[in-house]
Amino acid sequence: MAHSNSSANSPAIDLTDENVQALTRPHPLKEFWYYFSENRGAVIGFYFFLAIVIIALLAGIIAPHSPIEQYREHILQPPVWADGGSWQFILGTDQVGRDMLSRLIYGARYSLFIGLFVVTVAMFAGILIGLIAGYFGKWIEMVIMRVMDIILAFPSLLLALVLVAILGPSLINAMIAIAIVLQPHFVRLTRAAVLTEREKDYVVSARMVGATSLRLMFITILPNCMAPLIVQAALSFSTAILDAAALGFLGQGAQPPTPEWGTMLAEAREFISRAWWVVTFPGLAILLTVLAINLMGDGLRDALDPKLKRS
Repeated sequence: MAHSNSSANSPAIDLTDENVQALTRPHPLKEFWYYFSENRGAVIGFYFFLAIVIIALLAGIIAPHSPIEQYREHILQPPVWADGGSWQFILGTDQVGRDMLSRLIYGARYSLFIGLFVVTVAMFAGILIGLIAGYFGKWIEMVIMRVMDIILAFPSLLLALVLVAILGPSLINAMIAIAIVLQPHFVRLTRAAVLTEREKDYVVSARMVGATSLRLMFITILPNCMAPLIVQAALSFSTAILDAAALGFLGQGAQPPTPEWGTMLAEAREFISRAWWVVTFPGLAILLTVLAINLMGDGLRDALDPKLKRS
């Protein structure tokens, strides 16, 4: 009898479907990695990108030579496996005797810095402008979106070239120009997400209890808009590297002797017929890095978009 009384007095356990799902749902990071790792290309891209990051961070340790030191007695020396190559310069030397491997390793630093700077500037500015356009609407939204449409009407590389021509050729100016060109994509994504979220019950409830516009925009709405923005940031990272290389190749980006991959291509293009390695290796570095980041972007999209998750 006492046993039955204690059972009657014990609190009931609510085993509704929502509670069962909450109890059995894995940790968000484990869930993210599960869906991300379903895409093998994304995993390969992630590990390759991680290797590039490590190489860039340890460039001063692992690079066998200075990226700007010239060995005049070894001008256009081929890679080690070709006739005339040596282990002193594993990937050969360029047109003034600089070690190709060292320049490629240091070039990874510039590429990562370019991507990080451009995405940070474009993303923060784009999110701020997109939040304002989507939250306040009316004439503010119309003016902002028409300006974004004008920017998007120009070919991105052409617009970046014009901006660099106005600001002057340099790596910093090239990165600013690329950030301006990429910003409208973040504005449009943020605005679309805010328009979807701002009339939902949780936002209406927060507004009714007196939350300010700034709190609603940055604390209530923005966290629920981040998934597509993270994917766009990954794709913009690769676009920034590619555009910076293109500007460097055209002489409007990083200036010699900076070991930036696009600038290396521009310096070596006249030697392509007799020294294939001076253009092949920088080109491969750009290709593989951009490909790896794009594959990562596909994996992020699969992992962050609920519609693509398989139950």
